[in-house]
Amino acid sequence: MSIRIASFELVDLRFPTSADLSGSDAMNADPDYSAAYVVIRSGDGAEGHGFVFTIGRGNDVVLSAIHALEHLVLGLDLDETFADMGAFYRRLVHDSHLRWLGPEKGVMHMAIGAVVNAVWDLYAKREGKPLWKVLADFTPEQIVDLIDFRYLSDALTRDDALAILTAAVDGKQEREQQLLDKGYPGYTTSAGWLGYSDEKVARLVGEAIADGFTHLKIKVGADPADDVHRVRMVRELAGPDVLISVDANQRWDVAEAIENVRRLADADLYWVEEPTSPDDVIGHRAIAEAIHPIRVATGEHVANRVVFKQLMATGAIDICQIDACRVAGVNENIAILLLAAKFGVPVCPHAGGVGLCEVVQHLSMFDFLAISGSTEGRWIEYVDHLHEHFADPVHIRGGHYMPPRKPGSGAEIVPSTRAAYRFPDGPIWTEPR
Repeated sequence: MSIRIASFELVDLRFPTSADLSGSDAMNADPDYSAAYVVIRSGDGAEGHGFVFTIGRGNDVVLSAIHALEHLVLGLDLDETFADMGAFYRRLVHDSHLRWLGPEKGVMHMAIGAVVNAVWDLYAKREGKPLWKVLADFTPEQIVDLIDFRYLSDALTRDDALAILTAAVDGKQEREQQLLDKGYPGYTTSAGWLGYSDEKVARLVGEAIADGFTHLKIKVGADPADDVHRVRMVRELAGPDVLISVDANQRWDVAEAIENVRRLADADLYWVEEPTSPDDVIGHRAIAEAIHPIRVATGEHVANRVVFKQLMATGAIDICQIDACRVAGVNENIAILLLAAKFGVPVCPHAGGVGLCEVVQHLSMFDFLAISGSTEGRWIEYVDHLHEHFADPVHIRGGHYMPPRKPGSGAEIVPSTRAAYRFPDGPIWTEPR
C-alpha cells in the first residue's frame, strides 16, 4: 500500500529579538526573527519540516503563499516523489497559475523553497541520514537530474554540471573523513550587530576569538563616521591575523558604496557584503572593480539562480552567498553551487537568522564533498542565538561547524517552542515581558 502526503501544518513563529537588537543592521533596525513554518506529514505519521526566514511583519503573508501550494502536494505518493525530486521541484516552480506571481521570485518562490525543503527533510529522515550525506551519496547523474537547466544553459549545461560532479568523485571519501574530524570553517556575525554598544562589541569580539573564530563580520551603513570608528576598533581588538568583513545590507547607492568602502579600506577588509541592491548586477560589477582587492559578496536577497548566473558570469561578485530559505529550496541551491564552481566563485552562505545555520550547513558540506572539493576561502556564517529551539542544533567546535549526524535537514523546531512562540497567541506574545 502506498504512503502519501496527508497534511500540512502551518505555524507563524516569531522571536522577540528586537528586545536586545540581535540581528540589527542598517536596513533592519529592530528585527523580530521569524519563521513561516510548515510541517508536512505523510500517512504513516512521518514529518518533514521547512520554513521561510523573515524578520516579523509579513510572516503571515508567506504562510498564505505556502498554503497556496497545498493542492500541489497533498496526496502525492512518497515513493514516486522521492524517486524524482527534480520532477517534484518542477511541479511547484512551473505551476502555470502560481508562476504568474513571480515568475521564480518573491514570496511565492520563497514559499516553494519551504515546501521543497520540508520534503527533502522527510526524504532524509526516511533514509536515516543527515541531508548533507544523502546528497553527497548521490551519483553525479542523480544530482544533475535535480536541476532545472532552463535559463542556465547559456552558462551551465547539463554536461558542464556532470563534468564538475564527476571530477569531484575522486577524493570524496577522504574529504568526508576530514569533514567528520575537523568540521567546516565558520565565520561569526554575533559580535557585529549594528545596535550593539561599543562595550558589547568589544566583549563579543574577545569571546569569538577565544572560541576559535578567525573571521568576523561587522554591520555597517548607518553613519559613515561611526562605521569607521567601529571597524577600526574591531581591527585593533582582533589584531592583524583575524579576517574582518563588513555588511552594508543594501544600504548604499553605487557611488556611495565605493566611497564608504574606501573609507574603511585601511582596516584591511576581506569582503563587503550587500553594498547595494541585490538586483543591480551592473552596480555590483562597478563596485567590485573600484574597490579591488576588497571582495564583493552578495546573495542572501538574490531572487533566483538566474540572477546568480548574471552576477557570477559578469564578475560582479567575488563571494557567492546562498541562503537555504530564500530561493526555491535545495534543488535551486544545488544549481547555484554548480554555477559557482563553473565560474570559480567561492560559496560562503548567509546564515544570519533563526534556523539558517542549522539548514545551510548541509549545503556547504555537500558542496565540499561533491562539487567544489575545497574549503579554501570558504566559511559558513554563524550567529549565536536561537539554536536551543531546534531538535538538532548546530555544533561549533573551534570556529568550525561539526557535521550533523541526525537524520534530516536540521529545520525541525521543537514542539514546545512552536507552542510558545506562535504569533500572536503564544505565551511569549500574550504574557507580560
